[in-house]
Amino acid sequence: MNCHPIIRPGFRPLSIVLMVLGFIVFWPLGLAMLAYMIWGRRLQGFARGFRDGFAAHGPYARRREGAYAYAGFGHADGASARDNAAFEAYRAAEIERLAAERRRLDEERRAFEARAADQRRVDDRAEFDRFMAGRRRQTDVGRSSDAAPH
Repeated sequence: MNCHPIIRPGFRPLSIVLMVLGFIVFWPLGLAMLAYMIWGRRLQGFARGFRDGFAAHGPYARRREGAYAYAGFGHADGASARDNAAFEAYRAAEIERLAAERRRLDEERRAFEARAADQRRVDDRAEFDRFMAGRRRQTDVGRSSDAAPH
């Protein structure tokens, strides 16, 4: 049977009113209500662990790999209690595909950066050549006017 409580975690109108009333009547009640509003979903998951039987999933329950772990926190090596070989194979293939895609994108980025650096060198060289040509014209005009008779 699914039971939906009237007061649920989160900032709902009834929860806010109860929190304000709690602060007015006795401040620890308001503080408790605020904590429930913020962390209530986590508390419900913790309570669900107790309802499902903490002995079967508790701190001393033996896992498949032989590691001792708390219920809901997985194995000591980080694997899930419900490992699925097909999913793990799919996951490994996807991780490898993403790594290959990352390597390809990194190579494209390096090629683009090299191309952009070459283009900057070409542009800089062209700008420098224009500058030097302008300087030569100015010095040639200056020399020719100095050499011309007055």
